[in-house]
Amino acid sequence: MEIALNPHRLITFQRYINNLTFSSFKLPSRCAIKFPNFHFKSELGFFPRSFCCRSMVSLTEPIKVKEKIDLTEIEKKIFDRLLEVVRYYSRIDSNYKETQLRVAGGWVRDKLLGKECYDIDIALDNMLGREFCEKVNEYLSNIGEEKQGIGVIQCNPDQSKHLETARMRLYDIWIDFVNLRSEDYSDNSRIPTMKFGTAEEDAYRRDLTINSLFYNINTNSVEDFTKRGLAHLRSGKIVTPLPPKETFLDDPLRVLRAIRFGFVLKPPGFCYPVDFFLLKKKWTVSSGCCTAQCTIDLMISGNEPVKAMVYTCDLQLFWVVFSLPNQSETLMSEEYARRCVSYIDAAWRLLQVVGFSTFNDEERRLYLYGALFLPLRKSVYTDGKGKKVPIVNYIFRNSLKLKASDPDMVMKLHAASESFRSWIPFITSDKSEQFTEDSERKTFQVPDVSGQRIIAGKLLREIKSLWRVSLLISILISPTDFSRAGDFSEACAELDKSQELYKRIEHAIMELGLDNVWEMKPLINGKEIMNILQLKTGGPKVREWQKKSLEWQLAHPSATGEECQDWMRQELEAQTHCKRVKLEEVSSLE
Repeated sequence: MEIALNPHRLITFQRYINNLTFSSFKLPSRCAIKFPNFHFKSELGFFPRSFCCRSMVSLTEPIKVKEKIDLTEIEKKIFDRLLEVVRYYSRIDSNYKETQLRVAGGWVRDKLLGKECYDIDIALDNMLGREFCEKVNEYLSNIGEEKQGIGVIQCNPDQSKHLETARMRLYDIWIDFVNLRSEDYSDNSRIPTMKFGTAEEDAYRRDLTINSLFYNINTNSVEDFTKRGLAHLRSGKIVTPLPPKETFLDDPLRVLRAIRFGFVLKPPGFCYPVDFFLLKKKWTVSSGCCTAQCTIDLMISGNEPVKAMVYTCDLQLFWVVFSLPNQSETLMSEEYARRCVSYIDAAWRLLQVVGFSTFNDEERRLYLYGALFLPLRKSVYTDGKGKKVPIVNYIFRNSLKLKASDPDMVMKLHAASESFRSWIPFITSDKSEQFTEDSERKTFQVPDVSGQRIIAGKLLREIKSLWRVSLLISILISPTDFSRAGDFSEACAELDKSQELYKRIEHAIMELGLDNVWEMKPLINGKEIMNILQLKTGGPKVREWQKKSLEWQLAHPSATGEECQDWMRQELEAQTHCKRVKLEEVSSLE
């Protein structure tokens, strides 16, 4: 059990449960309030280990559930067309008179909550989805309309696809068709044996009661075969249709789905931690967890990523989901997992203070992944070819199997955040700084502001539009660690300091005119540099001067290409003169 409240308010919370009184306290609190001699009972049956007051989340509003589902015009046209098919064939084959068309799962839940959803899954009670799609096409042909392509997704237990699914497009919406089913699981696998089932059997084999609701297209009504789905949707309860132990041990991935929708702690009937050990073992022996990876990504992208990670950690599933290479066992401790969670917790709170509108959805997703894996940013392992590979890269590519750009972007965020961390003193210090050009180990004399512009400009050209994300991550690894604040006033003070620092750096970058600096085109190109150097081909020397000219351009934002070329010629003349003087000095000594 957990209560989430806004940290900017002083909350007085007092309740009486079985004569147990809670006195006033401040938030946020790093401490847990224990419930001595108190027994929790709920239909899901999850017992809290403690009562944790976590900051930066608003109190949940009462959930409004519609009495009936309101169809959009497109949905009505789709469902009417499907009913036309059933009526047409019921005149030819009496079996079709019994055919019931039901929309299953998330679409029903979301529509009752007043949300739009375009993920329509049709469950059929007496035929396979592929067979019904073929009948739809026959009907379309008979009435003179164009047939639609049918895609069949075969059973693939490795990706939690336990049943053949047919897909076709109606009125520009993709519709999935499956048959109602019943499942039997073996003791050593999460892959079930499938067979035709009734609507009630199908409802009870689902992960949660709120996902077991059907919308009957034939009767235009919502069906709740567990008798609890609607009530739990209204109350916000996350409950398994069958006893939790049976549901979760049948398919361990359902634990993640439960965490995604609600927050799971210790279910009754589990011998903790033995049964969770069995759960993890069964998960490990399964041959694939693609659904787990998608669910984790939805958690990170959702409204409660911190809670989701906290409970994944509580269930000791953190290193099961974010599996590491075999040679990295030393990192796979609960302490290390907690460090990862503490970073995403701090990142989430800082983002709420700075403002959610700061980032779009994809930027926020990368920001939270970057924060979650901050403790691993410097960890590497040796692959089969003897190459040192970042562990963060392994997690994304091998454990999560997310898109190929994700590990590259997160590792870039980590590198840029370290650079930002080094650059912050240039802004926060009142002393003039001098920019040092590394290639020649010489001082590139520029004014203080120009030096800042060179350093920041080069950094932003590396990270591009994600610079605000890396800046915020850099504040997480700055000396001020607000995630360890001990009480309400201290936590708020550290958050305010971090917000102020972020705004100060952001303002400085904008004042330097560096927003979108990665779109800046060089004043002189490689061919022009080769002409000045009197070279016929490119090479290290050209690349060196491309770097120098870019730095000069950042230091002189109003300069023209001709001015940049003039500067380069002057630099070459100065270098030539310096070499001549040195040679003369050597000659005189001889």
